[in-house]
Amino acid sequence: MTASRQRTRARADDDSLLFLAWNDLVGITRGRGILRRSYAVRRKTGINWAMAGQALTPFEDIADNPWGPLDEAHMTPAPETEIKVDVDGSPPLNMVLCDGLTAAGDIWDSCTRGFCKAAVDDLRREVGLHIIASPELEFQLIGGDLPPATPFSLEAFRLLPDLGERIVAALRQANTEPETFEPEYGVGQYEVSCRPTAGVAAADRMVVVKEVIREIARRRGYRASFTPKPLLGRPGNGAHIHFSLQTTSGKRVTHDPQQPGELSRKAAQFAAGIVRHLPALCALTAPSVPSYYRLGPHHWSSGYACIGISNREAAVRICLPPKGTADSQRRLYNLEFRPADGAASPYLALGALIRAGLAGIREQLPLPPLLEEDPHDIGPAKRRELGVVELPSTLGAALDCLERDDVAKSWFAPNLWRTYLAVKRKEIAMMTTLSEEAVCERYRNAY
Repeated sequence: MTASRQRTRARADDDSLLFLAWNDLVGITRGRGILRRSYAVRRKTGINWAMAGQALTPFEDIADNPWGPLDEAHMTPAPETEIKVDVDGSPPLNMVLCDGLTAAGDIWDSCTRGFCKAAVDDLRREVGLHIIASPELEFQLIGGDLPPATPFSLEAFRLLPDLGERIVAALRQANTEPETFEPEYGVGQYEVSCRPTAGVAAADRMVVVKEVIREIARRRGYRASFTPKPLLGRPGNGAHIHFSLQTTSGKRVTHDPQQPGELSRKAAQFAAGIVRHLPALCALTAPSVPSYYRLGPHHWSSGYACIGISNREAAVRICLPPKGTADSQRRLYNLEFRPADGAASPYLALGALIRAGLAGIREQLPLPPLLEEDPHDIGPAKRRELGVVELPSTLGAALDCLERDDVAKSWFAPNLWRTYLAVKRKEIAMMTTLSEEAVCERYRNAY
């Protein structure tokens, strides 16, 4: 390249737009575009954002909040999260995720990324552990004219032969380490999974994966929706979270072949904390009205707070790796949290899982019974005997569970607590006059 062309390319790069992004309480990625030439300054100063913006619903409305028109957060780039996706000659997607800071430079108490970071830090400080997590995200393509195809089939995979290739290439550019791209049960439904990573980077990865998939779908003439229930009577979309534990020195400590479920003592306590607080967690991990059209018995998305080995009706599933060496078992043994979907903020979802697990370690909770059958089929008497409780069946019921759980309430700063509840109660109120079909449509377009 000649010096002249290099200068022209540099000027073009300076004039390109970089999107400063953050994922809010309702799991929407919001932000502002800046000229790349101003990025060096913005890395220090961020951009101002009305704190009241954290009270936005997924739609056009804003809930009551503590800030009103006065207070501002400084949304400041986290440089390690910057991505550039440029795979097919279209204008590239340049994006960097941000932390919300106060004017004094402290983490804003209602920043979702800050919420997750604080949970990660407490897990490390109190018990010397890191969480390693990975996203498993289902989505629905909207638009075009995709014909029906047999679920999970090669035919479904090849209906759009370039889509998977482009998505995987873009995800690789975005450093999300994609592992699988597969057709799912529904028409136009696909799933992507990525390698696990540690701490808040795992939640960052969940945000980036969704936005990159949306970007590539748009370029192909579709919209990708991560809504939990695109259409009534059709399969729903999950956002399962696979996770394991390791020490601060990098040693994996989830697996112990001598213990029940082959879970180490700390991993069992961590899982027990999640199971205990599951009804409250649902308000954060399945946080929309149509989330509860998806959750429930016989949906393979879980309807009860329980744990099982390879049991897809259990809310927490112990995932058995292929038989191998002791080292491979330690590396690959993991748990899957199933009652989560794409309407959740990945930061709130992962942060809350960590908080619940840490509570289990603090209390040294015993591992709950490992269910080897569908918890619905064992009947109410057996469920009572085993301590298996039903998960909430509506968002309102989940919020009630959250408000009754004093331990869960302690995870939140007062402003974050008040605003989250206000936003979600307003969401419910906005849906009360709509049919279930119309509710699905509104969320399908929002997510």
